[in-house]
Amino acid sequence: MQDTLRSAWVEINLDNLAFNIQKVREKVGPEKTVIGVVKADAYGHGAVPAAKTLLENGADALAVATLSEGIELRKAGFTCEIVILGLTASRYGTVLVEYDLTPVVASVDNAYAFSRAAAAANKFMPVYAAVDTGMGRIGFLPDQRGAEMVAKIAKLGNVNLKGVFSHFATADEADKTFAKEQIKKFDDFCKLLESIGIDPGVKTFANSGAIMEVPEGHYDAVRPGIMLYGCYPSNEVDRDALELKPVMSVKAELTQVKKVPAGTPISYGRTFVTERESFIGTVPVGYADGMPRAISGKGGRVIINGVYAPIVGRVCMDQFLVDVTDVPDVFAGDEVIIVGTDGENTILAEEIGALADTISYEICCGFGQRLPKVYTDNEEDEWDF
Repeated sequence: MQDTLRSAWVEINLDNLAFNIQKVREKVGPEKTVIGVVKADAYGHGAVPAAKTLLENGADALAVATLSEGIELRKAGFTCEIVILGLTASRYGTVLVEYDLTPVVASVDNAYAFSRAAAAANKFMPVYAAVDTGMGRIGFLPDQRGAEMVAKIAKLGNVNLKGVFSHFATADEADKTFAKEQIKKFDDFCKLLESIGIDPGVKTFANSGAIMEVPEGHYDAVRPGIMLYGCYPSNEVDRDALELKPVMSVKAELTQVKKVPAGTPISYGRTFVTERESFIGTVPVGYADGMPRAISGKGGRVIINGVYAPIVGRVCMDQFLVDVTDVPDVFAGDEVIIVGTDGENTILAEEIGALADTISYEICCGFGQRLPKVYTDNEEDEWDF
């Protein structure tokens, strides 16, 4: 591997990312717009290399969560549409105009501020109107008053109503009843807009779960997120509906292997005590790197020299410990697979998430923050971005 100045790193397989976006494109068909979601540094995978790979392999546009994320992509040279999925404060209208970013709006005052900023620059700003069909997060309520407010936005001088935006709350659950209720609210709202002379424009609703299992929610544009990175949105979706390949692996080197007698306490709080003479290995990754402390004592494991080794004791800020007594020919410097595959053995981000009572999204984002990233393809070549 490249010299990352640490004995721990994240490997990002861009061929697998390309495979996943191609599968999404096949799933939704050529007529749909695919907006690749690269928020949170592409879920910890690196926004710039991820965005480049997505656009080269089937994505038409990009989506981020915040203004600063959109600016990062513009400064990196991306010229496609970039949608900001979170709400942007009115005071940043001039910045939106400067970087040609597409905001989501949920109030007339917000849209009016953006229109004034665009007018000052003699430009027009596309916006999506958010509609709250059941997520409860952002958006106009899908009623007459909500439609009237969207109509006011559509009539602003320097704002173009690009489309209508909503988000599924339960599309990744086995029971699709509420997802279908959201679709009905969305359809009824769009019809309400049309009845008062407003073209809803581009309709975008589907997240990863809906792309997989709610085809009636695909509309004009889909917004794949976690699925792009090879993680399924939940354990309730039918994985046969779409083949995905994990993009992130997390690896480290053992920094120490130490022989200790039976009865030796391990890590903070002495929550684990060896029952036999054991070899304990130190892994230089901790909860500051994304290894959740909540996994402590829950049966977590790693792969070393082709076999599983249990995590023992509490995860520390920068290190955790493993029992390598049953690992063959183990020495300091041996590779530790925290997320990834070695032969027939695999540890997925979903496994760690389940043990920590969270989801793969959080695990990927966590590992992608402090650990250095190494980009590879299926030929095992490595390069920087």
